Amino acid sequence: MTLSDRLVLLTIGVFLIVGVYQFYFWCQRQSFRPSRGFRTGLDDRIPYWPSWVWVYSGLYYPVVLYTVWTLRDFRQFGYLVASYLVLLGMQMSCFLLFPVETPETWRVKEPRNRSERFLAYVHSFDQRSNCFPSMHVSVALLTACHIHPFLGAWAWAFPALIGVSCLFTKQHYLVDLPPGALVGWAAWKAYLWMV
Repeated sequence: MTLSDRLVLLTIGVFLIVGVYQFYFWCQRQSFRPSRGFRTGLDDRIPYWPSWVWVYSGLYYPVVLYTVWTLRDFRQFGYLVASYLVLLGMQMSCFLLFPVETPETWRVKEPRNRSERFLAYVHSFDQRSNCFPSMHVSVALLTACHIHPFLGAWAWAFPALIGVSCLFTKQHYLVDLPPGALVGWAAWKAYLWMV
């Protein structure tokens, strides 16, 4: 593919991320069942480090968009997008059927520094719900599967960093992460089946 092809796909990718995330936000506004929490003593022992928000949101989207640079053709782009849509469908089912939310006490009330201001901005549109399984972890794992042929073992650093950032920013419970990885892996298997 040419550079202009990749720039077109990158632009489409940005619009897809913005558009598809509306389904995620739609799930936040639905309340078919009461939400529950999974807070444990382990969660209370994990420190709050708001500076990890730069990984949680700052690294997340650029790496997902990096997948465009790994594609061979437009057909592969179509299947790549399909794998993320399959993942979204699985995530939405979990969010609607098994709603989980983090405690109100984990939200930033009075930001004290730039990291907390950024985290408060993230909180302004990302409510406490849609926690289980972690969509950040599932997307990161699916992305790592897509970019692994190009980055090798370094690709697995992405879901690991995202998982840690989910905990240190108090966006997720510890129990949200393994199922998130499992859902991401299932979407990868669906992609392999499709192609």
